[in-house]
Amino acid sequence: MTLLAQDPDELFDVVDTMGVSTGQVKRRADIHRDGDWHRAIHVWIYGEADARPFLMLQRRGLGKDTWPGALDATAAGHLAAGESPEEAFREIEEELGITPDLTALRHVGTRVIASEQPDHIDREIEELYLLRDDRPLAGYQPSPAEVDALVRVPLDGWLAFLFGERETLAAAMMIATGRQECSLTVDRDQLIPLPDRYYERVAIACLRTIRGDRYVVV
Repeated sequence: MTLLAQDPDELFDVVDTMGVSTGQVKRRADIHRDGDWHRAIHVWIYGEADARPFLMLQRRGLGKDTWPGALDATAAGHLAAGESPEEAFREIEEELGITPDLTALRHVGTRVIASEQPDHIDREIEELYLLRDDRPLAGYQPSPAEVDALVRVPLDGWLAFLFGERETLAAAMMIATGRQECSLTVDRDQLIPLPDRYYERVAIACLRTIRGDRYVVV
C-alpha cells in the first residue's frame, strides 16, 4: 500500500519571483495545477565517517506527487501559509526522525526552479541549508509516509558519478519501513533531471565546508 505523502488541501502562500507574498493563499493541489510560485526549504545533511566525507540523500516517498522514488535533498518541504523558513525546519524531525541542533543549520543560498509535467507545474523558491551530522544511518528514524529510504553516498564518489567519471555508485541505504540497512547501486535513472547542476553544486558546497571554507554558496 502506498502511504499518503502530502495533503492536497494544505494551504500555501502564493509569492512572486522574488519570494514576496502576493497576499493570496491557495491549496497545494491548486498551486501545482496553476503553476503558482511558492516557497520551500531544502536541508542537505553531510558529515564524515572514518575521515571520509559523505552526503545523505533521501529516496522520495512513492506517494509523492512529484518524482516519487527519486533521490533528493535529505529533508525538504513547502512552507505552509504564514510560515517562515525557520518554522519549516519541523520537516527535519517529521521526515528523518531526528532532533537536530538548529543553530548548526547554515543557509547557503536561494534557488529559483520551475518544472512542468503533464499534470503538474512546480514553481518553487527554495531556501537551501547545509547541516553537518556525523551520525550513522541507524541513528535516523525516517517516516515511511514521507521518505522511502535514506541513502548515504561517499562525497568523492558522488562527485565522480555526477560529472560522468563513472556510470554507477555504490551507496549505503536504510529502508524507512522496518529501518532495514542494505546496499544500493545508484545510477542516473534515480536522479531528478535538473537543468541547473543542483546535485553537483550541493556536493561541492558540502566538500568545501568540510575543508573549512566559510563562504560557501550553493
